[in-house]
Amino acid sequence: MNMNKKLIKEVNRSFEKYFKTKPLLVFSPGRINLIGEHTDYNEGFVFPAAINKGIVLAIEKSDFEVSKVFALNKDEVYEFGLGEIKPLKDGGWRNYILGVISELQKLGFEIGNFDAVFAGDIPGGAGMSSSAALENSFVYGLNELFKLGLSKTEMIVVSQKAEHNYAGVKCGIMDQYASMFGVKKSALLLDCRTVESKPFKIDFGDYKLMLINTNVKHDLSETAYNDRRSVCEMVSEKLNVKALRDVLLKELEPVKSEITESDYQKVSYIIEENSRVQSFSEAIKEHNLELLGQLLYQSHDGLSEKYKVSCVELDFLVNETKKNKNILGARMMGGGFGGCTINLILKSEFKKFKKDISKKFKSEFGQACSVYSVKLSQGTHVVNKTY
Repeated sequence: MNMNKKLIKEVNRSFEKYFKTKPLLVFSPGRINLIGEHTDYNEGFVFPAAINKGIVLAIEKSDFEVSKVFALNKDEVYEFGLGEIKPLKDGGWRNYILGVISELQKLGFEIGNFDAVFAGDIPGGAGMSSSAALENSFVYGLNELFKLGLSKTEMIVVSQKAEHNYAGVKCGIMDQYASMFGVKKSALLLDCRTVESKPFKIDFGDYKLMLINTNVKHDLSETAYNDRRSVCEMVSEKLNVKALRDVLLKELEPVKSEITESDYQKVSYIIEENSRVQSFSEAIKEHNLELLGQLLYQSHDGLSEKYKVSCVELDFLVNETKKNKNILGARMMGGGFGGCTINLILKSEFKKFKKDISKKFKSEFGQACSVYSVKLSQGTHVVNKTY
């Protein structure tokens, strides 16, 4: 827990200063996804893990007629009544919180007014699911505070619906699930149809995970996400299956002539990626780090060339790793069009490559990338009620 101690203290101190009382403290982590990109909304398999960066929420009941939320990182305060909750135009972070409250109200729960302070150390736009961490922190905190009796599974559905209905992103369940259910030093092989997972303890040995954030987010991301989702749904319908998870590559043949080559490539990527996730779990069992690396590269090639969700910055970073024998594999992570690459690198080479790639990236694009080391961490939990 020492990685977030400073953040926890800061949020706790701010809450006590503004609201003159002791809060309930919740930590909700961001997540990475080792492999299995865009397979979640196809009811397939993914391999996420909670990380040691996240959102700290301090929350307590209020006697006032309004609720107050203070976003510490942004130095913004939002006051609202619980009577008529609806999405705000350009609401940003506020909509995630309002969405959670709205979805709880739809389930018939009575929530009283509350005060809250939150802050996070998840890099924005890096594809580490700061939105899911924020939603989960609030649904978890409100569940504790008002004794709603929701299970973790019920809570993540609330978070997912908040994202759909208040942020307008038709996300799968992976982000909320990984943030809520994360297990220390483990990744979760998650079946997005049954919403059940199996933790795989991972020993990277002499290697560690490196995230490189391009610090770019191309505007295409949201429309492209929804467009690819509709392609997948359209082909599933033609094949008369519930989702692409049920399809083998050879079973695409009957509809190949009815869809564009571009859509065929997208759909074949999903089928192949789903299979790669299974291979990845086997490679972990066998402690085959070389195979893990190869699967990461294959995943990136599919995302870039078939699913077309990469960008020049992400491709540049992955291609640079291929020149370095101390890196076993790399791929873009997240929805695409910016954000991070995830890399499996020899621990002893981390600093050298960090310096090297930062210099090359700056030279190529005229702006800096950011490099992080992350550890696999515990999911959303109460930090300490009397911290």
